[in-house]
Amino acid sequence: MSLKGIELQIAIPKTFEAGKIAEQKQQQSQLNQEQAQTLSEKEALKSRETVLQSEKYAKTDPDKKNSQQDREQSKKDNQHNEEEKKTVHPYKGSFVDFTG
Repeated sequence: MSLKGIELQIAIPKTFEAGKIAEQKQQQSQLNQEQAQTLSEKEALKSRETVLQSEKYAKTDPDKKNSQQDREQSKKDNQHNEEEKKTVHPYKGSFVDFTG
C-alpha cells in the first residue's frame, strides 16, 4: 500500500493526535489509581480510629463514677481556693472601690 503526498499530509498529524490522546488516557488512569489509593488510606485510617465493637465489661456505672469524680473535683477546687486565699499579690491591693 503506497501513500500519496496528500494522504501523508493528513496521516502524520493524525498519528500525533492519537499519541496525545493515548498519553492523556494513560495519565488519567494513573490519576484515578492515585485517588483511589488515597481514598482507601483515608478509610483505613478512619476505621482504625473508630470503635467497631465494645466489650460489655468496658461499660461503667455512671452513678458511681460521677459521684467519685464529683468528690475528687470538689476536693481539688477547695484546695485551689484555699491556695488562692493564702497567696498575697506583691503589688495588687485587696480592696476594690466601686464608687464612681
